[in-house]
Amino acid sequence: MHKRRIGTATTSAIGFGGMPLSIEGRPDEERAVATLHAALDAGISFIDTAMSYCLNSSETGHNESLIARALAAYGGETSEVLVGTKGGAARGADGSWSFNGDPANLRKACEDSLKRLGGESIGLYQLHVPDPNVPYADSVGAMRDLYDAGKIRAVGISNVSPDQLREAHGILGERLVSVQNSFSPAVRDSEPQLRLCTELGIAFLPYSPLGGISRAADLGSPDTAFARIAESREVSPQQVCLAWELAKSPVIIPIPGSTRPTTIRDSAAAADLKLTEAELAELDAALTGSSLNSSVDGG
Repeated sequence: MHKRRIGTATTSAIGFGGMPLSIEGRPDEERAVATLHAALDAGISFIDTAMSYCLNSSETGHNESLIARALAAYGGETSEVLVGTKGGAARGADGSWSFNGDPANLRKACEDSLKRLGGESIGLYQLHVPDPNVPYADSVGAMRDLYDAGKIRAVGISNVSPDQLREAHGILGERLVSVQNSFSPAVRDSEPQLRLCTELGIAFLPYSPLGGISRAADLGSPDTAFARIAESREVSPQQVCLAWELAKSPVIIPIPGSTRPTTIRDSAAAADLKLTEAELAELDAALTGSSLNSSVDGG
């Protein structure tokens, strides 16, 4: 598995998004743990989670606790695995989503996540989403304070605009190591954030990185770019998609979700797939002329 960096940590070039293991349509725990173990076996060393990855408020932290159990049960070495979690979003009793960037709430959420994940500090703690009812500087300042108190070893932000990224970087400086936004063939409006992350040397973690690929591959036309290149390379369209993203910048670490060992193994293999300049140009040209660019939920 090729390596990239999140702050001072060296991680796999492909990460694992834990969200599908704990929300609607999730697998049973046996398959969920098998999927996480398959990711580790494939060389994945960055796992993304959040306190809000659950069905409702009665099981807040479900995904964090699941990942902690899976890591504890794994037969191999896990000391180099970086787990990134998030605070600032929650699910209500009815499963509805809410956002709370109040500093006191973020401090409590961090403490609760730390208890579920174990250890002395959280490797990467991310502000899940800007709260429109709280000044962004206040929320980011709380993340800075958690870092300075030793509760977390690195700070990330998520679902941000370029201006919010600049503001957070001004407050956090080198404490800020990652940005997690939606980015895929279907959703490409975070390209300005990606360029800024590349300029600043901050990791860009695309969530839902495979958005649009099933539609692109199912069009049935032999000249569909992802499907055509996948067929010629004898790999899946999903691998081609992740390799296309990796080629965009050395700071990109896609975090595809999965609920089956076979699919996360396939995604992990994309780290070793190097597309040619001609293939990358073909994909970019196909996407420029497509109608795939639309919003996708998640992250």
